[in-house]
Amino acid sequence: MLGGSFSYHSCQRRPPLKPLPSEIWSEIFSFALSETLATNPSVDRPRLCMSLVMVCKSFKDVALPLLYANVKFRTVSCLDSFTACLYAADQKWDSIRRIPYSTPGRWVQILDLSELADTLDSRQVYTVDMLLTKLFPLVPFMTKLCLTPAVPLSRRALSSLTNRDGNSSLKALGGICYDVSFHSPVATGDDPFVRLLQRGFDSDFDSFPDSLLQEPASMVKLYLPKLHSLTILSMPTSSLLVSLLNTGLPRLRALSITPYDDIPYPASCTSRFLDVHGQSLCTLSFFTPKSWPTQLHPSPSTLFHTCPNLRHLSLEYPLPELALPDSTSTALPLQIISIPRPDMGFWRVLERLLPCLPALRAVRIRDVRWLGPGLSNRAQETGVQGELQDWRRRLGRRGIRVLDADWQDTP
Repeated sequence: MLGGSFSYHSCQRRPPLKPLPSEIWSEIFSFALSETLATNPSVDRPRLCMSLVMVCKSFKDVALPLLYANVKFRTVSCLDSFTACLYAADQKWDSIRRIPYSTPGRWVQILDLSELADTLDSRQVYTVDMLLTKLFPLVPFMTKLCLTPAVPLSRRALSSLTNRDGNSSLKALGGICYDVSFHSPVATGDDPFVRLLQRGFDSDFDSFPDSLLQEPASMVKLYLPKLHSLTILSMPTSSLLVSLLNTGLPRLRALSITPYDDIPYPASCTSRFLDVHGQSLCTLSFFTPKSWPTQLHPSPSTLFHTCPNLRHLSLEYPLPELALPDSTSTALPLQIISIPRPDMGFWRVLERLLPCLPALRAVRIRDVRWLGPGLSNRAQETGVQGELQDWRRRLGRRGIRVLDADWQDTP
């Protein structure tokens, strides 16, 4: 031919590429979602997933599980609609199918109700508890559950969570409120919350008031190797505390607790808890919730014996007469100590401890703020402000800062 040559083979079309398996598409979409959310956290994840669902049927089959994998609720009406959707789908599911669990319930991996408290009315607490009781059996592959302390789970809801199929898949449990009325004087295994923790979750706790005076005759040992932070407020003892005393907590680093050192064991387990688990703690905060009438209990004076690795210690009234470690040459790693207000009695204790605290960098007065610069020098040298100035002068010579409630060292 004129102007060049012609080849028949060059006109043949290439064979079509084999379609990617849905598992690979799922990995691609998951990576794209995670990267997008990492670079721009304000992106609406459900809207992003829906944009993939609406592309074509093939994308819909892959993106729908991602849409249901991570579910966050901000209103009770959303929780109600979601539960009704999963329940209706489960009722239509038949035993002929190869997969025993219905969709979309089996796609759910993360349930997050932590922001529900912002819109929750006190009259809706029972409704939420009822909906969760109905919802838990429908999500057999849930790996993470984030609740809110504003909704304490009833025995019925806890039993629904504990006895559902696939409960061993739950690995992280946060924001749950423990009701000490579940305490059993016979056996800790009768406590529905203790039975739930027997599965071995990585959990954070919020606990609320009551008091009990008898140690159960039978105790359950839990498995919580990843538990790193724990909050136990206004709870001298309970089935949960008794079980935790007999459980290894190798990663426990932060503890917030209400002290009851004047109440002997087993009526109070708090001091015994520090004896057992204090070695691993880096942060220890004593706190008594303010309610009328507020009853303050003393803290242990042997904290540096039971918790020798503390970096941050926050004390509550009445301030304890902290005892020195057994060896006077021991250098403690404590870096920050917090007290409610400056106290001359505690100053003498602190002054005696300073030789053993070479790493101490700050003393925080958490209930007081520095006065603004607009006030006169006389006003800043009187009352609590004058005590703060005095503490700052004394500790400043040792290179230790005095911080106020806002973590500021200057007005």
